[in-house]
Formats: sequence, C-alpha cells, structure tokens
Amino acid sequence: MLISMMRILQLGGKRVGIVGLGSIGSEIAKRLEAFGCVISYHSRKKKPSVPFPYVDNVCDLASKSDIIIVCGALTGETFHIINKDVLTALGKEGVIINVGCGALVDEKELVQFLVRKEIGGAGLDVFENEPNVPQGLFGMDNVVLSPHKVVLTPEAFSALLQLTMANLEAFFANKPLFSPVKD
Repeated sequence: MLISMMRILQLGGKRVGIVGLGSIGSEIAKRLEAFGCVISYHSRKKKPSVPFPYVDNVCDLASKSDIIIVCGALTGETFHIINKDVLTALGKEGVIINVGCGALVDEKELVQFLVRKEIGGAGLDVFENEPNVPQGLFGMDNVVLSPHKVVLTPEAFSALLQLTMANLEAFFANKPLFSPVKD
C-alpha cells in the first residue's frame, strides 16, 4: 500500500456527493451520516426511499460537494462519468474518491487536474487499466493509492460462501433467491 502525506481534512460537516447509491454507496452514506456529513447522490434513477437529495447531473453534484465518492457500476453510460467538466465543478479544494470501477473516472484528466492542483486530492483503489497505475499518480502529496481488496478478508469469504450456498439451496427448492441479479 502506498500512502502519501496528503493534508488531513476534517470529515465532519463535509458535503459529500455519492455517484452510485447502490448497496455499497448506501453503506458509505450510512457511515458518513454518523460523522455529520451532508449527503447527496446521483444514480441512474432517483430512489424514493432514500432520505438524501438526488441530483440528476454529476456536474451539479460535484459543484455542491466537497468530496465526491464514486462507487457505481461501469456501463456504456457511466464510462468516464467523472470527466473534465465534473473535475472542474468539484474545484480546487475538492477531493475525489473512487472505490467503484477505474474507468468511471477519466484518469488522464484526473492526473492533469492533480498535477496542476485544480482539485484538492484523490483517493483511489481502482484504476482504469488495472493492474497498471498511471506513473503520474506516484509521489503526489495530494493522492492516496491503495490496492482494491474489497473481499480479501476471511469474513468476506465466509459471508460469500454462505450466501452462495443459501442461493443454491433456494434455487433448487424453487424458492426466491437471497441475492437475485436485478436488471
């Protein structure tokens, strides 16, 4: 893991925009709420049961946020959803965190914005051309890089095994699946 000397920011009270409020984005929002963060989000659709404001344009979300957390799925529509316009809207103090898919962020633009100090910083554990990390990101004092180890814990493997077994048992018993794939 590579950790930089990125300046320390207070998390409490920050305006956090979440791109992709699925299961992971929702869990992140829940944790950030405990720190007093003001949450808003962008997803494919507005979620009626969500208490956070929906913003239908990622540039608008960035302009209203101190931090953008990207955790959506990669599709034809979301490829480079974080682009030059979004980074510009985020501004010089803004921070982007990508825990979704690398290609959600236009990495070439991101590197240029970081080099020119046009955004405040970035935290990345996914990259557009994994396992290759752009050389320009190494050694920057406004970047934190980490390997993406989302399921590499004994607890995660155990939970995945239990869920798989439960789904198989439900399937062969003609019962509803515990985690059906949704369109």
